[in-house]
Amino acid sequence: MFSDEYFMKMALQEAETALGKDEVPIGCVIVSNNRVIAKAHNLTETLNDVTAHAEMQSITSAANFLGGKYLQNCTLYVTLEPCVMCCGALNWAQISKVVIGARDEQRGFINKNLSLHPKTEIITGVMENDCSTIVKEFFKSKR
Repeated sequence: MFSDEYFMKMALQEAETALGKDEVPIGCVIVSNNRVIAKAHNLTETLNDVTAHAEMQSITSAANFLGGKYLQNCTLYVTLEPCVMCCGALNWAQISKVVIGARDEQRGFINKNLSLHPKTEIITGVMENDCSTIVKEFFKSKR
């Protein structure tokens, strides 16, 4: 029941919420022991803050929930590959696992030859088509 797809669907719901606010539709959830402890979506336009990415919002929320800055034994599900800034934050948070829906060939951390914490497991391509379509359609509508 609690598969990567199950939690990625929740991240996609967050992306849909962002889309409704005319934000870049990226969503994420953080899970600990099969329990969602944080969920967020991009708020860069709403907050007029370039750091208000879905991952940054969820890291802060999860750390507050846990009462500490480290997210060991937690998994982040995100619809689009994290950028360099979010990669750095996830590295410092020592998150145990990151599950990525769609890759971001231009701005994602993987093609920049960056890595997360050495103990962090990375999985890509979970619900990739759904995760990439929502972003592509958003930018298509802006052109």
